[in-house]
Amino acid sequence: MPLSVGKSLLVIFVTGVTIFFTRLIPFLFFPKGKEIPKTVRYLGKALPPAVIAMLVVYCLKSVSITAYPHGLPELIAILTVVALHVWKRNNLLSIGAGTVLYMFLIQAVFT
Repeated sequence: MPLSVGKSLLVIFVTGVTIFFTRLIPFLFFPKGKEIPKTVRYLGKALPPAVIAMLVVYCLKSVSITAYPHGLPELIAILTVVALHVWKRNNLLSIGAGTVLYMFLIQAVFT
């Protein structure tokens, strides 16, 4: 059942307010000139790679290497993402190109 226009606008508004406040909170807790606690700095360095690793594991959890296409589209896309990221150091480029390549592979090559 589709949402009414009013409910859709409410969802957009609540989402916007939530995003605004989650972006604002760090500036309230750590104003310019105030030293950031060691724990927060550590989490800022450790969490992004951990989250990426969890996403990779989640995305690959149902890949079967014993059945066609034996995980080849995923492997090719992952290698492309890694190569592009090492070469260009651009998250948007590497993830975007890997996603487009993967979708092409599963829809046109490994059908």
